[in-house]
Amino acid sequence: MDLCNEKDIRALLGRHGFRFSKSMGQNFLIEGWVPRDIAEASGAGPDTGVLEIGPGIGPLTVQLARRAAKVAAIELDRTLYPILAETLAPYPNAEVVPGDAMKLDLAALVSDKFSGLTVIACANLPYNITTPVLTALIEAGCFASITVMIQREVAQRICAQPGTPEYGAFTLLCQYYADCALLYDVPPSCFLPAPKVTSTVIRMTIREKPPAVVEDPDLFFQVVRAAFAQRRKTLVNCLYPLLEKSVEKQTLSGLLHACNLTETIRGERLTFADFAQLTGKLKEIRGS
Repeated sequence: MDLCNEKDIRALLGRHGFRFSKSMGQNFLIEGWVPRDIAEASGAGPDTGVLEIGPGIGPLTVQLARRAAKVAAIELDRTLYPILAETLAPYPNAEVVPGDAMKLDLAALVSDKFSGLTVIACANLPYNITTPVLTALIEAGCFASITVMIQREVAQRICAQPGTPEYGAFTLLCQYYADCALLYDVPPSCFLPAPKVTSTVIRMTIREKPPAVVEDPDLFFQVVRAAFAQRRKTLVNCLYPLLEKSVEKQTLSGLLHACNLTETIRGERLTFADFAQLTGKLKEIRGS
């Protein structure tokens, strides 16, 4: 059985009485090169354990199982369990974990399933849960890398550069934890049913430390969120609410000048290093 052959897929789904769920964002791959190339790009090997989210009928799971020591695939849709039991039967190193990836303790799951292995995450993520799932994977702090296929628009946001429309708070969250790279696009024609948007495969290699020194991570992300909360506002106006009421706006302007930033600059123009430096200066003011 070819898990990327449309005729085989329809026969498999028909045997199990499966119906696609729009609410779960289900789009199954019908081009074999896609799961093969994603698995290859993930770096899965004999010393790795792979956490997959949303395996569908298992085409990527199979490719990962052929390469990795162990694969654990989290699946929420119970109607897919008997299908996965059939398609993954030849791969004893692949296990389906029932549950919601956004509610499970991923660090605990990884510790339980992948003892002694280098752990990576790899998935064809449903469009409707991409951001929260990626955030959960990043913040779990237990993956060496994360390789995912996601909506191209989100991929561009993750890998965006300062001064572009795609650059924002989620960009900086991802780049705080990982070195992010766009790999290649996957057209809608590669899916059943075909989505209305193009997908992109990205790889996020987890950093040992952020790309610039961040003295106070909590304050850093407060600054980042405030800077992009209202993109048309200047940075001074966005950040002023973070200060004590006794601190004048002029003080904030002086702080920007100390960071070689103008009073009229907007958050989208700042680099990661700029945000890190600005956070340090704000911390000094708030602590004084």
